[in-house]
Amino acid sequence: MISIDPAMQEDRDNYKLLIGSVVPRPIALVTTLTEDGVLNAAPFSYFSIISSTPPLLSVSVQRKKGQMKDTARNAIRQRELVIHIVDETNVEAANQAAASLPPGESEVTAAGLTPVDSEAVHVPGLAEAKFRMECVLEHAYELGGTDGEPGCDLLIARVVRFQVAEEIIQGGRIDAKKLAPVSRMAGDYYSTLGQLFSLERPQ
Repeated sequence: MISIDPAMQEDRDNYKLLIGSVVPRPIALVTTLTEDGVLNAAPFSYFSIISSTPPLLSVSVQRKKGQMKDTARNAIRQRELVIHIVDETNVEAANQAAASLPPGESEVTAAGLTPVDSEAVHVPGLAEAKFRMECVLEHAYELGGTDGEPGCDLLIARVVRFQVAEEIIQGGRIDAKKLAPVSRMAGDYYSTLGQLFSLERPQ
């Protein structure tokens, strides 16, 4: 084994180790509204479930040179966001939504995505997603970073409405093959679902 002290190497080197080993990572395509009502969209792979009672999700929005990104700023200001699961049918559009656009320009439009009204929040969702979750912001934490500047904004979102395509759900369970989720790997690589297998949980 090679022993590596993260304190003894550059942040970029730690980043490479993390994204290369914590895989595959599900991708959240998050929509938020700017103060001027522009619909923002961006993908994030630092994303997971926290709790099912109540349903809570985490999205870690990494800062750029200490500056808060639009998604975090909008979610904290409006206290609402919509989280979509990226799948094989929308992954290319989700990737396009990662582009850095001028303020006031919508990634939704640039990526060719279709806004749809939400039921429980003001932020629109995206029609191209088979599974989306309308959320309210439960908490936001400034974490990490160096030289006294936060490195990320950790958003804790509570799901207030699930929107699920009929073809992927049966008996309250999601059919993973029909959802066809896409995961993030390192670099420019992504992963599809691959082979499924089951293991019986021990008593």
